[in-house]
Amino acid sequence: MPKKEVDYSLYLVTDSTPAILGSADICQVVEAALKGGVTCVQYRDKTSDTGVLVSTGRKLHQITKKYKVPLLINDRVDVALAIGCEGVHIGQDDLDLPTARKLLGEDAIIGVTVSNADETTIASKGGADYLGIGTVFATPTKENTKSIIGVEGLQEILRLIAAEKWPVKTVCIGGINASNVSRVVWQSTVKGKSLDGVAVVSAIMAAQDPEAASEELLRLVKSPPAFVKTAVTLQQQEEELDWERREEAVDKILALVPDIIKAVDSKKPLSHNMTNLVVQNFAANVALSVGASPIMANYGEEAKDLAKLGAALVINMGTVTPDGLTNYLKALKAYNDAGQPVVFDPVGAGATAVRRSATKTILSGGYIDVIKGNQSEILSCIPGGSNVQQRGVDSGPSNATIWELASAIQELARLRKSVVVMTGKTDLVTAGGMVYVIENGHEYLGMVTGTGCCLGTTISAMIAAYPQDKLAATIASLLLYNMSAEFAARKPEVRGPGTFVPAFIDSLYHTRRNTVIDSSWLHAAKISVIS
Repeated sequence: MPKKEVDYSLYLVTDSTPAILGSADICQVVEAALKGGVTCVQYRDKTSDTGVLVSTGRKLHQITKKYKVPLLINDRVDVALAIGCEGVHIGQDDLDLPTARKLLGEDAIIGVTVSNADETTIASKGGADYLGIGTVFATPTKENTKSIIGVEGLQEILRLIAAEKWPVKTVCIGGINASNVSRVVWQSTVKGKSLDGVAVVSAIMAAQDPEAASEELLRLVKSPPAFVKTAVTLQQQEEELDWERREEAVDKILALVPDIIKAVDSKKPLSHNMTNLVVQNFAANVALSVGASPIMANYGEEAKDLAKLGAALVINMGTVTPDGLTNYLKALKAYNDAGQPVVFDPVGAGATAVRRSATKTILSGGYIDVIKGNQSEILSCIPGGSNVQQRGVDSGPSNATIWELASAIQELARLRKSVVVMTGKTDLVTAGGMVYVIENGHEYLGMVTGTGCCLGTTISAMIAAYPQDKLAATIASLLLYNMSAEFAARKPEVRGPGTFVPAFIDSLYHTRRNTVIDSSWLHAAKISVIS
């Protein structure tokens, strides 16, 4: 098979260690995997002597040839030459690419492990046929891993390849299994470049039925995840502002707001809040006032059943503990699997090392539909940090201009394929394209504990009831929430933050109910777009 025609869709990397292979025969496992649809095989054995490697490699090659699938040898060019197989895969600490190419010839397939831009550049310019990008997630099968790059690191490498227009093929490796493979393939895709396949080790080698495991993995590689049906669209991600038509863009959004609020009023969607005890009661009352049905459940095992009920999940990182993080990830997976929306509030994301680590873990653990936070929190979600100067964990002013902040949230939205909300005196919202500016609200919102958390609850209700346009649903949430605060603050009985809270809850309720018959309050909306 010409190397340009190699299908890397499901790339099996063998593991002969007892912890993974157990008592199974490696040749039988590989043949079963090939029957199940594996498209490329790499024989990796770091411990056996050369004689065993050559002997086993020859047996494996006879099997892979029968299925017209290439066999590559990990690291050992001498073993590949002795076997006469199709090529090798080399790591950063193995034989260098130019020497391997000189020994094996131009027709051989040579893949290279990369984990950063420099390694990618050298391998791509050096003539690698494919890149093994990783490690994506932590894995027990690879020791001395330099770094876990996550989906965002994978995206950065694919973006570089697309920008340079290198023809090199790509697979990702590291912790890839049936629970995450569809998401990783979809989330990592960038404009002009997507993965050509995934490399899998234990998900097949340790499976009780390698053939069935391979069939399922190949199906998942070729199938979009459940949440894609209502995810942010490519048009929303890339939509550029025609400055002459900015008012039309705003009017289009405003026209949807009444329908979105009416949808919540009629459907009474379930808002599943994983939040701290301080704000649970407040959040539940806000959910009821906007028309949703709240449940405060921090135990991740409940999420699977709740997601089936059409709920939206709010992960509020107010309290960070190891058990809490585990429950967040279980719930996130359950909602992703069910195709139900998730709102993430990275409370205090940049305040401590623990919170920075937790934020990265949650963002890497699944797909988030809406990321909502104040300026510091949102900027802390950008991989590698942001060039925008930050003041601290609060939402106070900084030296950044609104255009710098808009650019930053565009970057995050495009990277995550999410709607991003940056709250403050002026709120910014984007799905990666146009950035909407909302200037409604009242200072009392910043003087009451939990108002930011409860905005996340409101967003969850709107995107659950109106999943077909999560950007519009998020903007509707902000307008209802912020303008209800304005209405409440004007009431004569409101004299400060203490009397504001009950009036605010009343205002949310009445504004929502009045919208069913009269949406004239939206004439006071202060919404615009920035170029």
